[in-house]
Amino acid sequence: MIELKKEKYSLLEAPLKEVKINHLFARSVIEKKVDGKVFVDHAEHPKSFYVVHPYGMSLLFGDSENKAFNSQLAEYCFNRQGARNSFEWMQAFPGSWDTTLPELFGDKLRAASDAGEAPGDCIELNTRVNFSFDHQKYLEFKRANINGQHEIRRTDAAVFEAMTGSVVPARFWNNADDFCQNGIGFSLFDCGRLATTAYSAFIFEKELELGMETIAEFRGKGFAQYACSALIDYCLENAYEPVWACKLSNTPSYRLAQKLGFVPALTLPYYRLAL
Repeated sequence: MIELKKEKYSLLEAPLKEVKINHLFARSVIEKKVDGKVFVDHAEHPKSFYVVHPYGMSLLFGDSENKAFNSQLAEYCFNRQGARNSFEWMQAFPGSWDTTLPELFGDKLRAASDAGEAPGDCIELNTRVNFSFDHQKYLEFKRANINGQHEIRRTDAAVFEAMTGSVVPARFWNNADDFCQNGIGFSLFDCGRLATTAYSAFIFEKELELGMETIAEFRGKGFAQYACSALIDYCLENAYEPVWACKLSNTPSYRLAQKLGFVPALTLPYYRLAL
């Protein structure tokens, strides 16, 4: 695997368009909206690609039969050279990788249900879900549940800095100025205190992928649905297609998506790489 220089990221633009799973996070790296990493098999004429977003998501795509690249990929996935200091979540396209990767990982690949007892050098197999948006289902939800009783404000720089948790805007945007100029979010306040923020994790042309976080002490109160509804309304008013994807085992996110009118459309393997 060769780490590609940023000035050559355009080599991935055409191949990425052939990827049929949700890949906005990889596009944000390739188009240099955030600082990630790109690895390839050849610096001038690449056919195998690996894109890492700073949040810790990665996309493997292209030729799955490149033995030299695959051998180096296995070294990276098992972190045998200490290239990573955190876990990484990888998805792959096309489906031929679903055969290649289990062969590469061998008995070190464990199902998520077994992961609690798996050694630290094992790779955990999960499932990721891509959703499609059903406009009519959302409108039915909104009529029955959204009544305007909550204080919701557009997310500004102060809220960007104040949000705490693991899935916060700061993990997807370079800084508050970048977010305020190029992104959008809506935050719910409970008795004047910041509770939940729903925001654009990625936004391109006519697609906006939702990110959402609720501060720990406010969880379980149903606040996320109201902030997300404000963001979905923004999408509809501005001709964006709302996009949602999550890990199948993330039950709160999975259920919230369906409540808001998203319908499971695709499931695919999701690999938690060893550390």
